Amino acid sequence: MSRLHQSLATIPNRYAFIDTIEQCAERHKHVSLMLIDVVRFSDVTTSLGINVADQFLLEIANRIILLFDEPLRFGRISGDVFGIVFPDKIKQKELRATFEHIVEHFKTPMHHGNHAFIADFNVGAVSGKQDKFDITAFVSRAEAALKQAKENKYENFHVMSMDEKAETGRSLALKADLKRALQQNELELYFQPQVDLNTLQITGAECLLRWNHPLDGVLFPGPLIEAAESYNMMNELAYWTFEQAFQNMVKLDAQGLNVSLSVNISPTQLYDSKLIPALVRLRDKYALDLSRFELELTEDVALSNSLMVKKQLHELGALGIGIAVDDFGKGYSNLAFIRELNIDALKIDKSFVMELGDNPVNRAIIEAAKIIGKAKNCQVIAEGVETTEQLHTLREIGILTGQGYLFSRAVPLKEFISLAHQDIMIGDSPLRRMLV
Repeated sequence: MSRLHQSLATIPNRYAFIDTIEQCAERHKHVSLMLIDVVRFSDVTTSLGINVADQFLLEIANRIILLFDEPLRFGRISGDVFGIVFPDKIKQKELRATFEHIVEHFKTPMHHGNHAFIADFNVGAVSGKQDKFDITAFVSRAEAALKQAKENKYENFHVMSMDEKAETGRSLALKADLKRALQQNELELYFQPQVDLNTLQITGAECLLRWNHPLDGVLFPGPLIEAAESYNMMNELAYWTFEQAFQNMVKLDAQGLNVSLSVNISPTQLYDSKLIPALVRLRDKYALDLSRFELELTEDVALSNSLMVKKQLHELGALGIGIAVDDFGKGYSNLAFIRELNIDALKIDKSFVMELGDNPVNRAIIEAAKIIGKAKNCQVIAEGVETTEQLHTLREIGILTGQGYLFSRAVPLKEFISLAHQDIMIGDSPLRRMLV
């Protein structure tokens, strides 16, 4: 039975929680399992560091527990996925009501220091009977339901083997929020520095979206991005982001900063025939060399066998725009496609960097990425650099560029300009303390 936790370490892990599921199934005729995934939580970890991210996760866990009057069978399936076991709760409408109760509660922002975060969730659920209960199949079905919830176009909820979906007021509200945010200039680009690991000089930045909410301050826009994807508004959001990146590059030039900017691109843009003309228009409008911009694709998109994607990537390369594969190593890493793909950078997934000292395989993967990068004559960038120990190890391996909370969180343009004009300090220094 769960209670409020002082640390993530006291929450039952995957194996302890699976044992709880089995015990519940032995004692009750029916049992249901709900898996709760925090949407786009990796953005929090990337921008604010693992310590702040863990504080948010701990608050999410405790707030979920407090939503229920009865003692809760609660566990942590993986990094940002929690689980709840319900005895005798088998009807879809009851599970849906629980999902909507959680979502409604978390519309209120959480705060940690000067940071705010609105949590949104993907939820998958499954129900089963005690007779012939198979714990492996049961958990697998719940994970399959969670996967389907992530893929649903209009709603982040799915009960396995039940196809009926319902539109909720929540998703309609998110669509209205996105339209208002675009119309009233509530969105803003923040910049996380990319740093030469040997000289600690800033060489570029990744552009990250922030939402200046009229009531709640600066928030991570994960729910809005999910809404944009659901309502086919990603192109509108993407072209706004491109325009902002070009405008900010002009401002950086005016400050004497010759840096590159990296912008994340969704699969939607790579299937949009207006992408190339839009970038050419921005190039001409702002008189900027497109080689100073880089588009970051997730590994699965970059490795797509789609002829349209290949055509777009080829034309982007011909314009001089850099192409980076983000989260390298996290996906399937189809090396045959990597061999054929013309790319300018591999961004090593932060999980390998942040756990560099925990397992020698993490170092081996980073070393392999360096070898691939050298063979393809492309840059290798380490994400999630948080400690001086990680920095020293990356230097030993020969990784030249990195980004992470050791250097700076994502900051507004004015702060980024100030940071770029200073020497970056790490460790227990006045500048480091100022950035925390």
